[in-house]
Amino acid sequence: MGAAPATGPSPWLPLEKDGLHDPRGPGLGQLQQPAEALAPLPRDTAGNLVRWVQALESGAIEPRAALLPGTTVRTLDQDIIVSKFGSMPAVKFPHRQHTLWLDCANCHDKLFKAVAGANTFSMTRILNGEQCGLCHGAVAFPLTECNRCHSVPNASLRRRSAP
Repeated sequence: MGAAPATGPSPWLPLEKDGLHDPRGPGLGQLQQPAEALAPLPRDTAGNLVRWVQALESGAIEPRAALLPGTTVRTLDQDIIVSKFGSMPAVKFPHRQHTLWLDCANCHDKLFKAVAGANTFSMTRILNGEQCGLCHGAVAFPLTECNRCHSVPNASLRRRSAP
């Protein structure tokens, strides 16, 4: 998916109108406005309107590798396919995009067991802010973007019967 064009009025509300910041607060002027901070980044069509992984890969942003000195940051370039062969395409979970931002300990073993096949996924739980929904819908692209996760056609995963 390409980025949306960055034309027209800013899609980001000024801090004094976002309903989160006190417009009378004395520190408001010290904060960077979202339009100023986010406009140079690759545009998305959903959520907070930024393609964060694309911004990271292009060098548009360089987040801190760690907050604590001596922290070893591990990345894992492995995709996990989660499928029940239902009506929705299977889910492709890209570890690389997640571990560029988060250490494994953020999810394992609190949200997910670090053993293949040991986790039971539930869209109800995800939509209730558990499992993947802890971040997606909050700081990552929203859960309304189904095809970003459900991206692998089930037919491509079905095993053929032995002749």
